[in-house]
Amino acid sequence: MKENLSGLDTFIKDWPESSEQNKKIFLRLKAFLESKPGVSLEFHPRPELTYSLRAVHENQTDKALFTMIDVIEDQPRWLSICFYSEFIHDPKEKGNYVPKGLLGEDAVCFDLEEFNEQDIRYVETRLEEAFQSAAKG
Repeated sequence: MKENLSGLDTFIKDWPESSEQNKKIFLRLKAFLESKPGVSLEFHPRPELTYSLRAVHENQTDKALFTMIDVIEDQPRWLSICFYSEFIHDPKEKGNYVPKGLLGEDAVCFDLEEFNEQDIRYVETRLEEAFQSAAKG
């Protein structure tokens, strides 16, 4: 699969560190996705709005991605990690249900505004679930 990551390295390099450590979260989730076999990533910058990292599995045929990690341009920047609602479970109901919120389909999104190990691990579990769902095609 061909990845489209044009501009991602510059975006990361130019992202200043902050006390919330949201850059650190982004890099951790990016590395998590890069470690998964059959996954390719795309970077969709919308300067002054959002910067989206999208992941798709090579077995997917009817969906354009299985997760989207948005960096929301704000002071400070924060992250919104979205999944198709059918791809994951949210047993602790930490996510926000967003009707037609992910490319026109129902989604569950998790907002991370600062580094919190427990919340990050919860999102990583959702990433794993979405990866498994996508791998099934």
